[in-house]
Amino acid sequence: MNVGIVGLGVIGRAVCRALDEGSPGLRLSGVTARDREKAERFLAALRAPAPFLSLDDLIHASHVVVEASTQAHLEEIAPKTLKAGKDLVVLSCGGLLGRQDWVDLAAANRCRILVPSGAIAGLDGVKGARVGAITSVTMETRKPPRGLAGAPWIEAQQINLDAITEETLIFEGPATEACRAFPANVNVLAALSLAGIGPEKTRIRLFATPEQKMNKHRISVEGEFGRLTIEIENVPSENPRTGKLSYMSTIALLKGLVASLRVGT
Repeated sequence: MNVGIVGLGVIGRAVCRALDEGSPGLRLSGVTARDREKAERFLAALRAPAPFLSLDDLIHASHVVVEASTQAHLEEIAPKTLKAGKDLVVLSCGGLLGRQDWVDLAAANRCRILVPSGAIAGLDGVKGARVGAITSVTMETRKPPRGLAGAPWIEAQQINLDAITEETLIFEGPATEACRAFPANVNVLAALSLAGIGPEKTRIRLFATPEQKMNKHRISVEGEFGRLTIEIENVPSENPRTGKLSYMSTIALLKGLVASLRVGT
């Protein structure tokens, strides 16, 4: 299976390296990114260098395309990939909220939109619970202040992250609003809402917590099945917005596409 990567940030580079090191049944078909010169230097250092391609050529050369870019870029990537009948792995999954048109496009062209679990665990349990009635899904997230830098909400509210000296509630509301306010920070929330009861009913409380080195999430789900509580403490990658589990989860998803045995819902 040929895999094309869009974006060479933390996740894109990690997925490229994993494919280059050898994943049976998977091959890196190419890469596209904003900075071509930097991307080509990275690709040249791989054991089996893959080509830098335009987005259109990358889609043509691949069986599955991994979006490891931004929500804004997803607006171009998704329709082109799905119209070509190619599977699309979406990391910026906040960009999927409200896009039933893309789901319909995938169905019409017999391909799939795939969302990795990312930096959270327990989505299998949430999907199972959704078969019955779920009454509530809430998430509390605690991040180091620097991990929230540049978010639209932070800039709009003129929040001085450097001035935060104790745990501070930064945002509280539904996933629909949170994903617009923090597009690079709450993809875990978007994945949770897509697996469960939707973005309007899934709520988050987001805290900035100084002196904290890890990204922490606590998810509570209640329904006719009972109660599910999930707690995760993620080690950030070199990008403080991204936990290491995000790219590990993406690699695991790709391996599952060609595996003879798949475990989990």
